[in-house]
Amino acid sequence: MSKQIYVQAQADHIASLSKAAPVSAVEELIWNALDAEAKEVRVDLITNVLGAVEAVRIADDGSGIDVLRADSTFGSLGGSWKRSGTGTATLKRSLHGRHGRGRFKAFALGTHVEWRTTVKIGGELLSYNIWGDIENPGVFSLDSISASGPATGTEVFITNARVNCDSLLNAGETVQALAAKFALYLKSYPDVRIYFNGLPVTPVIVQKKVTDYKFMLPNGSEAKLELIEWKRKFSGSGRLVFAGPDGFRLHEIPAAVRSQGASFTAYLVSARFPQLAAENALVMDELNAEVRSYLDETKKILKKHFAQSGEDRAAALIGNLIREGSYPYDEADESKERERFDKMAIDLAHKMEGFTQLSSDDRAVMLKLLKYSVSSGAASLKSILA
Repeated sequence: MSKQIYVQAQADHIASLSKAAPVSAVEELIWNALDAEAKEVRVDLITNVLGAVEAVRIADDGSGIDVLRADSTFGSLGGSWKRSGTGTATLKRSLHGRHGRGRFKAFALGTHVEWRTTVKIGGELLSYNIWGDIENPGVFSLDSISASGPATGTEVFITNARVNCDSLLNAGETVQALAAKFALYLKSYPDVRIYFNGLPVTPVIVQKKVTDYKFMLPNGSEAKLELIEWKRKFSGSGRLVFAGPDGFRLHEIPAAVRSQGASFTAYLVSARFPQLAAENALVMDELNAEVRSYLDETKKILKKHFAQSGEDRAAALIGNLIREGSYPYDEADESKERERFDKMAIDLAHKMEGFTQLSSDDRAVMLKLLKYSVSSGAASLKSILA
């Protein structure tokens, strides 16, 4: 079997979808695997002798790509079969894809993409290769493979990797970003495993603290706010995610609250959100009265949480400095100068990476300089510390 599939969309529209950030493209390809009922997804970077990313491989043990639907799967942008589905075929998991765009985001990772898939048709395992190139994004080729794979599944192999794929080499940050994206899903489906370059993508490893809140709106609607604070900062932190009770992400926006230096993701869960999403109300954010009521209550909770945790962290920091002997004031000192110093010391600890890793002697020197700045009214703390 050999055929060509022609995409019913403008080439510039397809090209625009291929300009996604690398981690976003990886996320979409993982979602495709999960929508195919994969229980294990492995993302691996293949590097050259210079250490740069040369290719990306995403392999799963799902049901494979239904080649009988290949024309609709690859040939129509915006017409995904998943739009009419209520869940995956066998396991009835929530479906992520709805617009048929995920496959085109693969081109954000490299210019040539191959989907090597094995499916079960009529009780028989059959393997196929579907491939496309960014030079001709409106055409995909499908060929059958004589030697079928041992089990169903799909391997997406992306070559001629783009330069910005090297950002994925920071495995710690990439795993952190993916863990934030899949946190609720992995909690809802604990048998699913995702790996990035051999590292497990699991919130448990990279989260520092989890706090749950529940609230009820005046109209009787209930919601749960699950706040995960991460061990390290990453570019996707500080987001508020709307989700249904099954952990399916429906919409996300910046949380827009001061977190006192904490890296976090807030997951707002309600049985109302799937319906509001279907009505396109969630994307209206505060312009929709019901959504605004959820947001108002959520922001109140987050502000109170971070204000309290900020006070707790500040007290703990000052206490640690006093105990190690690097704190330059007497504990009985209740002057305004000491209050100003404490605020500046806390701010310095939040903003300066490695502050807690310094030796106590180095911290003592730094804090003496800070005290001098406060007591003398020096204009530039930055120049003194430098």
